Amino acid sequence: MPNSSSITQFLLLAFADTRELQLLHFALFLGIYLAALLGNGLILTVIACDHRLHTPMYFFLLNLALLDLGSISTILPKAMANALWDTRAISYAGCAAQVFSFIFFIAAEFYVLTVMAYDRYVAICKPLNYGSLLGSRACAQMAAAAWGSGFLTALLHTVNTFSLPLCQGNVLDQFFCEIPHVLKLSCSDAYLREAGLITFSFCVGTGCFVFIVLSYVQILRTVLRMPSEQGWHKAFSTCLPHLAVVSLFVSTGTRIAPVDGWTR
Repeated sequence: MPNSSSITQFLLLAFADTRELQLLHFALFLGIYLAALLGNGLILTVIACDHRLHTPMYFFLLNLALLDLGSISTILPKAMANALWDTRAISYAGCAAQVFSFIFFIAAEFYVLTVMAYDRYVAICKPLNYGSLLGSRACAQMAAAAWGSGFLTALLHTVNTFSLPLCQGNVLDQFFCEIPHVLKLSCSDAYLREAGLITFSFCVGTGCFVFIVLSYVQILRTVLRMPSEQGWHKAFSTCLPHLAVVSLFVSTGTRIAPVDGWTR
């Protein structure tokens, strides 16, 4: 049986057996990737060029666009290359890099979404303190904390996962490298350490989600006390984009949550 020292590459899940379907998947992924590049690139360009948008909310939105570009660039280029060149292979180091990058960008993205909820809470519930609580220095520190937390989260998971001995082959039941599917190849109970780390990360993510929900409960209570309908409209117009992004992020994460990956 192979062990982790003898594994030089992993075999990813193939999308299709026929060449025509592989090329169709390549075209589909290319379209999604170009749309993501165009959309996020447009957001970055507009925010960078328009000085009226140099506010905390758009600063965090700029960070979110960068992280979204990073997360999608971690998965799709390799998937497109495999579909185009009719291969399933990814190197051991490439798999580790993909796991690290994906967790880093996704975790940091969720932390930035949490910070954006705080930004909206202060803007609507404590408008007189907005300038002091969310100055340029404070915004930079919160963004750095989000990126740094994502980095530490990714580092812990990646080092812990790829330090485990692997003896169940090198075939992954996923089209990209994902921790639960790598753990299925482990030949020791040491994988329980990573299960504990994932549980801890899940609790942290749940805490962030609860914070977002509580922030919007307070925002809603404040908005409902506003005497003018114009105030309602202004408040909701600044919050709805963030709520839409959070809903999309959570629903997507729920759908792709690799619960089956824990089956040994």
